[in-house]
Amino acid sequence: MIGHLILRLSIWFLLTADFSLANIAIGIAIAFLLPRSYTRPEPLKEWFDVYGKILLAIPIAYLEAFELIFRPHRHEDIVLEKVPNHRSPLLIFLDVFLITFTPKTIVVKYREDGFYEVHRVRRTSSN
Repeated sequence: MIGHLILRLSIWFLLTADFSLANIAIGIAIAFLLPRSYTRPEPLKEWFDVYGKILLAIPIAYLEAFELIFRPHRHEDIVLEKVPNHRSPLLIFLDVFLITFTPKTIVVKYREDGFYEVHRVRRTSSN
């Protein structure tokens, strides 16, 4: 419950970029009013893994952005990435956010057979 509230408030503050008292109250109200999914709670280890990956993605995103500016990437393709087993909708959302956060990749589609279709750009045509 607290994890869902923190995630929803984080998204709200990222979207609005406004930390006024009125906006905080609106964000809290919206976080409580949005419907919840009733799935089993995720193990704490999975949360730590995802948040660790998000923290690592921040410097990687900056490096990739500078690389794209100074050394253009002209090749692109779509690859399949396996979704970890028994992933809750919230962790799937965080996976998609993590992949899309870096400038060279974006999730195009989540497939029900357990894969993400990821569009990526590369410097060379080799894999």
